[in-house]
Amino acid sequence: MATQALISSSSISTSAEAARQILGSRSSQFATRKTSFVVRATSTPPAKQGANRQLWFASKQSLSYLDGSLPGDFGFDPLGLSDPEGTGGFIEPKWLAYGEVINGRFAMLGAAGAIAPEILGKAGLIPQETALAWFQTGVIPPAGTYNYWADNYTLFVLEMALMGFAEHRRFQDWAKPGSMGKQYFLGLEKGLGGSGDPAYPGGPLFNPLGFGKDEKSMKDLKLKEIKNGRLAMLAVLGYFIQALVTGVGPYQNLLDHLADPVNNNVLTSLKFH
Repeated sequence: MATQALISSSSISTSAEAARQILGSRSSQFATRKTSFVVRATSTPPAKQGANRQLWFASKQSLSYLDGSLPGDFGFDPLGLSDPEGTGGFIEPKWLAYGEVINGRFAMLGAAGAIAPEILGKAGLIPQETALAWFQTGVIPPAGTYNYWADNYTLFVLEMALMGFAEHRRFQDWAKPGSMGKQYFLGLEKGLGGSGDPAYPGGPLFNPLGFGKDEKSMKDLKLKEIKNGRLAMLAVLGYFIQALVTGVGPYQNLLDHLADPVNNNVLTSLKFH
């Protein structure tokens, strides 16, 4: 009996020890899994690029595709034009961003070129016969014209041909970046290869002064350019409205307003010429 009791006690002890090992193993596994779960839950997901940027009338929808990677992206897209899956999906969002940069550059050139003859003429630096308001130079024939070396129709066709050629090559570079560096063009093709980014080709022809040598300065320059381009596009629109409302150029508008701001402002000029 004593022997049987000893054997039975030994078996119970062995079973208890085995149970403790099994329970301990499971507890350890549970603790490991729990710890692993806690680590995953408390880990910080990577922040989107430009997540801390200033936002202008942004929406939850617009922020789902505007992540701040584009220069001048403040989450503003009320019409959803840049949404690849929304109402603006019929236009390639990358093409819209590229087009804004190009149109901003044209607008900056146009805004300066439209007002320069007025300023230079009033300063006495160019003859008065060439110091015309922009809408009197032939761009709008009913408003006036100027006797150039050719008639307006010849100039129009020539401008269309030259701009069409330039725009065609620009589209080729957009469709296949770097392709312009492989097509012969008067020995300038090496400088037309570009950086691979059609909006910012760089190189000796498009960045001769070497601006934006590091990533931070390049990012700042891109932001400044897009901001100035947007202001220039608004300025050109203002030129058109001012010409219709006041019948004079933008520089003359400024001089009139500074001379008599009470009688020369947006409220007192609401009449069409």
